Amino acid sequence: MIRALAIVCPMLLLNSCATYNNRIGSYYDQVVNNQFDKAYQSIDQNKLLLRKRNRLLYLFEKGKMAHLLKQYDSSNLFFNEADLFIEDARTSVQDIALGTLLNPMMETYKGEDFEKFMVHYYKSLNYLGLGQSNEALVEARRISLRSYAQQDKTGNKDNRYSDDAFSLMLQGIIYEQSGDMNNAFIAYRNAVDIFLKNDNNWYGVHLPEQLKQDLLRTAAANGFLDEVQRYSKLLNTSLQAAANAGGGELVLFWENGLAPVKQEQNFFFSLTKDAVGNFMFTDATGSLQVPFILNSSLKKDDIKASDIRSLRVAFPKYLEQPVYYTQGTVTVNNAQFQFEKAENINDLAFATLKERFLKDMAKTLSRLAIKKLAEAAARPKKDDKNKNEKEAMAAAIQVFNFVSEKADTRNWQSLPHTILYTRIPLKPGTNELKINFTGQDQQTRSLDLKVEGNGRLQVQNVCTLR
Repeated sequence: MIRALAIVCPMLLLNSCATYNNRIGSYYDQVVNNQFDKAYQSIDQNKLLLRKRNRLLYLFEKGKMAHLLKQYDSSNLFFNEADLFIEDARTSVQDIALGTLLNPMMETYKGEDFEKFMVHYYKSLNYLGLGQSNEALVEARRISLRSYAQQDKTGNKDNRYSDDAFSLMLQGIIYEQSGDMNNAFIAYRNAVDIFLKNDNNWYGVHLPEQLKQDLLRTAAANGFLDEVQRYSKLLNTSLQAAANAGGGELVLFWENGLAPVKQEQNFFFSLTKDAVGNFMFTDATGSLQVPFILNSSLKKDDIKASDIRSLRVAFPKYLEQPVYYTQGTVTVNNAQFQFEKAENINDLAFATLKERFLKDMAKTLSRLAIKKLAEAAARPKKDDKNKNEKEAMAAAIQVFNFVSEKADTRNWQSLPHTILYTRIPLKPGTNELKINFTGQDQQTRSLDLKVEGNGRLQVQNVCTLR
C-alpha cells in the first residue's frame, strides 16, 4: 500500500497543479484564435474531454463549435444528447466514492444551472437557422420546463438564480416568430416581471428598452389595452410606433468574448465547537464558520476535534476573461441600431458560485473531515506492536489526502462573456448590414451580413472573441 502511494502521489501532485482550463489549453487557444474547425477536431484528441465523467463538457464544446461552423444539424445532435444527459443525471454511488476518496473533479460533471439554459439558446438558434420553426417552438416550451425545474431547485427565492430572464426573452421571440402573439406576450411579461422584482437589474443586465417595447407591442397586438397602460406606467415608457418593416424584422444576437474560467483557491479550517456543543469549521481568520454536516456513516460521538486540527480546502473561483469589444452598432438602409445587453454570463457565473458557497463549502469540509478521521484512525496506539508500519501508513495516507485534494475547475468554456441584441426592420429583398465593433483602445472591426427580407421575423447571431 505504501509503495503504491509512493507511485500514485507524485502523479496526483502533478495533476493537482493544473486546472481544467490548463489541461484543455490547446483546444481553448484554438477557440480564442477563431480556429473553430481545428478546435472542433481537437476535441476528439483531448483525453480529458473524452473521459466518461466529462461527457457533458464534451457535448457542450462539440455542439458550440459545430454551431459556430454553421453545422446546425450536427450541433443539435450534440446538444440534444447534452439535454438528455442533463435530464437523466443522477449522483451515483461511484461518484460519491470517488468524490470522497479523491476530489470532486473525479465526479461526473452535471453542468452549471446557467449552462443548462444556454443549451436551449443554441438549440433554438440551430432550429431557426435550419428553418425548422416547429422544432424551435418545442424548444421554447422546454424553456418553461427548465424554468420550473430551476424554481423548484432554489425554492424560487428572490435572492437566488431561480429563473433566467434571457431565456424568457428568447422564448418570446420564438413564439412571435411562429405567429403566436399570446404566448409571446406571456414570455415577455414574465421576463419583464423578473427585472421589475429586482430593481430593473438581473445579474449584470439592465432591463432592455427593446424588451419593454416587445411587451407593450404584443400586449397591444392581443388587445390587452389594460396591460399596455399598466406596464407603460410601471416601465415609465410608452409604446412607440412600429418602423416600416415590409421585409420583416431581424433579431440579431451578438455573443461577445468568452465566459470566465475556473481556478483554484485554498482555505484553511479547524474543527471547533459552538456554545451548545455542535461542531463547526472555523477558518484561519475566525471570520467564517461552517457547520459540520454529519451523515449516516459518521456520528457525533465518532468525532474528536483534536483529529481535525487543520484542513486545507481547495475551492473553485472564477477568473474573468475581459472582453475586447465594448460597443457594437448595426447600419442598414440608412439607419443605425445599437446593441443592448441581454445576458451577462460572466456576472451569472460569479454570482451563482457565491450563492452556493456555504452549501458547497460545508459539503467539501465534511468530505475532508472523513478523510482526516481515516488518517487519524490509521495512527498507531501506544501498545501496538507494529507501530512503525502504522506510522508509515498514516503518513502515507496524509500525503495522499494532501496531494489528491483538488477543486472542481470544470465549466463550459466556449460560452460567451456577454450576449447583446438588437431588433432591425428589414426592407423586402436583400438587406446589407454593416456591423461595427469598437474596442477599449478604439480599434474597430467590421462584419458584413446579408439578410433577405421575407416579411417575417428572423433570428441570427454573430460572435466576437478578440
